[in-house]
Amino acid sequence: MGAAFSHWKQTSWPVFVQIWPPAPKFHVDQIPDLSGQTVIVTGGNSGSGYETVKVLLQHNAKVYLAARSRTNADAAIVSLREELGKEPMFLELDLASLSSVKNAADEFLSKESELHVLFCNAGVMWTPIDQLSEDGYDLQWGTNVVGHYYFSKLLMPALFAGAQTSPDHHARVITTSSSGAYLQTLEYDTFRDGPARRKLGTTQLYYQSKHGNAIVALELGDPGNFKTNLTRHASTFFKIVLEVLLLYPAPFGALTQLFAGTMPEALNYNGEVRLLSPYYAVVLVLILTVYNDEIGSKLWDWLEAEVKAFEASAAA
Repeated sequence: MGAAFSHWKQTSWPVFVQIWPPAPKFHVDQIPDLSGQTVIVTGGNSGSGYETVKVLLQHNAKVYLAARSRTNADAAIVSLREELGKEPMFLELDLASLSSVKNAADEFLSKESELHVLFCNAGVMWTPIDQLSEDGYDLQWGTNVVGHYYFSKLLMPALFAGAQTSPDHHARVITTSSSGAYLQTLEYDTFRDGPARRKLGTTQLYYQSKHGNAIVALELGDPGNFKTNLTRHASTFFKIVLEVLLLYPAPFGALTQLFAGTMPEALNYNGEVRLLSPYYAVVLVLILTVYNDEIGSKLWDWLEAEVKAFEASAAA
């Protein structure tokens, strides 16, 4: 388990670059040829996930598009085939259901022995407070954190095998977090429904899930503010404000995770929790001044206990 964080100093510059972003210093044409590489992108049917799948296909990777909706995935696959003459494979995955996560991992492992890069890109935000995951977690926590954790855990054999054949002898797991990780720490009594969860509210529950992503992840990738369907649960007024003032096209959001997942120099930051600037992309800004192993170990142990309890129940 990598070191987790408990303290940071927030500065004003991230706000400045998100409202008035500079031109990106990393471009997709810098990505090396990815022939022979097998990649999974969760939430690959729309937004930054779709753009990530597109670029990976352009650079000759074998891509699995993991999504919960076959209909939406098929539409994305058709669009990619028409534009590129290439298409990803569909992998049915609902991160809000540990049964679905297990089935998706089993399906992938039945077809592939190696996985070189896993993009944990999918997520939900600001979902209605009454919505829970299939396993009873807050929907945002269950989808963004627990589901991705379990999926990554189940795919470890393929990731270890992929590291053996990767040109740089590494497999990569890229987790998309958010600057919202600054805004909430972990409150364990809110992971499932109850008075504490409902008092915390859907916005802070989202920030908590992003905080959890940052703790679990080997690397922290922040896509910044981009126009994707992640804001579908926001009010109409707030969506208009975001569109006018803060949001930028989804391809920019894909730059950060593509850099982390494909570029050789990104390995220099393996095992560290960092914020990758969404506009500079190649500039890595450390957001954490204190690494707290106790916090990280506590969350890791909690996640391990949860998935073991699920597996025991499923086997009964």
